[in-house]
Amino acid sequence: MTEMPWQRKASPAGERAERPESMSEKVNQKGRQKMEQASNQFLGEEKISVLMRRYSVPCIISLLVGALYNIVDQIFIANAAYLGSYGNAANTVVFPLTVIALAVAVMIGDGCCAFVSLSLGMKRVGKAKKSVGNSVVMVIAGSLVLCAVYLIFSSGIIAMFGGTVNAETFRHSREYFFYITLGIPFYMFGQAMNPIIRADGSPKFAMASTLAGALINIILDPVFIFVFKWGMMGAAMATVIGQIATAVLAVWYIANMKIVRPEKSDFVLEAEICRRTLILGITSFLSQISLVAAMAAINNMIRKYGAMDPVFMQEQYAQIPMAVVGIVMKFFQIVISIVVGMAAGCIPIVGFNMGAGLKSRVRELFMTLLTAEAVVGAVALVIVEFFPARLISIFGAANESSFYTEFALRAFRIYLCMMICACVNKACFIFLQAMGRAVESTLLSMVREIVFGVGFALLLPRFFGLDGVLYSMPLSDILTFAIALVLIVRTCRQLSSSPESGTAARFADKAAGGRTSLTEKRLSSSEA
Repeated sequence: MTEMPWQRKASPAGERAERPESMSEKVNQKGRQKMEQASNQFLGEEKISVLMRRYSVPCIISLLVGALYNIVDQIFIANAAYLGSYGNAANTVVFPLTVIALAVAVMIGDGCCAFVSLSLGMKRVGKAKKSVGNSVVMVIAGSLVLCAVYLIFSSGIIAMFGGTVNAETFRHSREYFFYITLGIPFYMFGQAMNPIIRADGSPKFAMASTLAGALINIILDPVFIFVFKWGMMGAAMATVIGQIATAVLAVWYIANMKIVRPEKSDFVLEAEICRRTLILGITSFLSQISLVAAMAAINNMIRKYGAMDPVFMQEQYAQIPMAVVGIVMKFFQIVISIVVGMAAGCIPIVGFNMGAGLKSRVRELFMTLLTAEAVVGAVALVIVEFFPARLISIFGAANESSFYTEFALRAFRIYLCMMICACVNKACFIFLQAMGRAVESTLLSMVREIVFGVGFALLLPRFFGLDGVLYSMPLSDILTFAIALVLIVRTCRQLSSSPESGTAARFADKAAGGRTSLTEKRLSSSEA
């Protein structure tokens, strides 16, 4: 029997007040979720070329600017007569140690970026927020631990990376490393938050925050090195001040995020969220950390076989091979920053479209990315093969001996002769990671850097002396490319054969022209 309005019993005052409030909270929560979901729907509708420009260009600039921190230091150090190749060699020794910090930071940041993008594609905003909060805590804790380890074991660590090539290089390395270590927490926080800011739909802010720090570094470097004559300490302090500026901007953004602004409860570590975030970012970590292993092997082989060379066995020339390889790696870093920037910028696009079931869009993005990466590699190859002298002159070659110039020309032309393969390989690593295929991506990256990179760096010098170190990189790249090609073909076939979901069909209709198609009508009627 239906109860009439006048027959209903009056509810207690507390119950009357509570019910409308809880209902309004639910309505507000649903409204916020709809707004958050709608704000990133364009990732499944906009043209792939437009999305790549929007996300990859700021990412490229961010990574290039980040790379400039170390490169700018080396340029000013090389052109300071009182530092010269000794300072350059010291910079080469310390560089892998900053990459270790970067490896931990990008593991957390890229993992969170992929997690957030996949979660938003599947309409799980709460999980995305939790990943951001947990990532902030993890990077702060990790940076403090690494900073402490560096300060306690500095001398042994420097020796491990070839800093004992001669006494002057060791002295400069210790000085530079100490001040760089003080900035590790700021550096790691800024680098980890950068991909998270991109995943929140603000690639331009991510770019601007990194650019601000780099500009500060570029302004302060000549002042500290040439005006105040602070040497390696001045170069390091300019870098750290710039890193602090980037970190401060990142803190501000995290507190004012647009789509996935974390709440206080999201900063409480949750084992499953941390595990999933780190698994998605493990490829980025291994890619960087394996590069450190390769650089450690290369530095030590340079020190060992350089001492057997009739020229570089002399005390006054002993630091030249290490300084030169450091310069070659800096140019390679610039190219790889462009390559990684293009691929990493695609992570939110890949993650969202994979989560929404839009496999055809993912395949289109994959092929477009690989083509663009190959073009970048081809341009870089032309530069290193035909204009190496111009590159060397930037790093103070005029102040060095003819032995320095001769070895540098040979190093550029041999070490980087497989740039096209290297660029395509790197894009393949990152794209597979963004698709959630962390195991394949990780194994491919490990094979390149550890099995081939370290293995050939240790093996080839036994047969070819110092030149064997230079042969190790092109051989590693071409063998890795052969493996990557198999994965590329298989991935394209899988994306072509996979049926798209109902969500994908709706996105495809909207992307085609925004009209309600027969497919969408059928879906709507079935849902009703």
